[in-house]
Amino acid sequence: MGHGSLLMSYFADEPEHIALLRETMRRFTAAEMPPELVRQWDREHRFPMELFHKLASLGVCGLTIDEEYGGQGRDLVAAVAVIEELCRKGAFAAGPFIHCAFYGGMNISENGSEAQKRELLPRLAKGELLFAYGLSEPDVGGDLASVRTTGRLSADGRTVILNGSKRWCTGAEFADYIYCLVRSGDESERYKNLSFVLVPPRSRGVTIRPIEHMNLRYTLSSEVFFEDVEVPAELVVGGPSGWNRGWKMLAGRALDVEKLEITAVTFGIAQAAVDEAWRYAQDRVQFGKPISGHQAVRHALVEAKTKLEACRHMLYHATWLAQMDRPCSVETSMAKLFVADTAVEIVLACQRILGAYGLSEGYDMERHVRDILGMPIVGGSSNMQKNNIANRLGLAG
Repeated sequence: MGHGSLLMSYFADEPEHIALLRETMRRFTAAEMPPELVRQWDREHRFPMELFHKLASLGVCGLTIDEEYGGQGRDLVAAVAVIEELCRKGAFAAGPFIHCAFYGGMNISENGSEAQKRELLPRLAKGELLFAYGLSEPDVGGDLASVRTTGRLSADGRTVILNGSKRWCTGAEFADYIYCLVRSGDESERYKNLSFVLVPPRSRGVTIRPIEHMNLRYTLSSEVFFEDVEVPAELVVGGPSGWNRGWKMLAGRALDVEKLEITAVTFGIAQAAVDEAWRYAQDRVQFGKPISGHQAVRHALVEAKTKLEACRHMLYHATWLAQMDRPCSVETSMAKLFVADTAVEIVLACQRILGAYGLSEGYDMERHVRDILGMPIVGGSSNMQKNNIANRLGLAG
């Protein structure tokens, strides 16, 4: 192989099907997500379900699902590109897409029983189902092995009875299922007695209480209470063999993809902020010329673009590793850490370029700032990622 061919194998162009997918997403967002509507949805703390239905009709919800179950064939790079492009206009279509394709499609593909795959994945691929995560609890954040919400099998083994509560259960009010982590055995066996159960939020004994929050306002987050909630044992993720195997499901490949999904959201928001600042700097005239002609502004924009490109490489390299089934726990944590922290720097620099307009209505920058400030926290905080990386690399503790 010549040197030119060797280099192309390292630095290939984006596949044509992803370039075409990006163009489709850009046409979709331009037609369906004009700025005035996005700002209205942000004020109202909601996304219109018809927007998600239109997105699902494009077939993108099947990008995390194998063809034998009605999907497009798993293409994580393409699925991440969809999130990125949607988030350049806001989380109002990306949020429900993630609830379907990732919380639902990815987890059931990885952890579901064959019967669950046959029943749920074709519907997820069509965008007919939405999942919410029931992981964190009022006293449990990153240490998920300490969850206190309990699940026990009934005497006849036909139902699971749940008691406890979950916090930051975003989407619980519209989801068809809560993908709920429960303590299914003795508390002393931290990593062994955990299970996942699919809980319909409208089950008897479920109470949902909204939590007001400032970022990613495509919906409210929620606290969910379970009081003697009974669901069929068939809804134990993985079937009967999935009982007490929740930790393996939680710490497996789906977790790596979860880090990529939230990193794609972060990257899309940062890209939107750079786009708005770039345009504004060329339109805004001060001291007789566009402010992009002033060195301080020029340098700030170039630094933002450069950091953005570094984020792109981190995100898509880690995504490619996951797509190729290569070990990627370190790389996905590094991408989550680097992109989240760097994106905050990027967006705040872009806000300063807009000056007072970066704080006011009529521009999207103030929403970008609200959205980005939470990204080093959600989906596994930056400090958690540092711990993960140190542990995976064998750093002595």
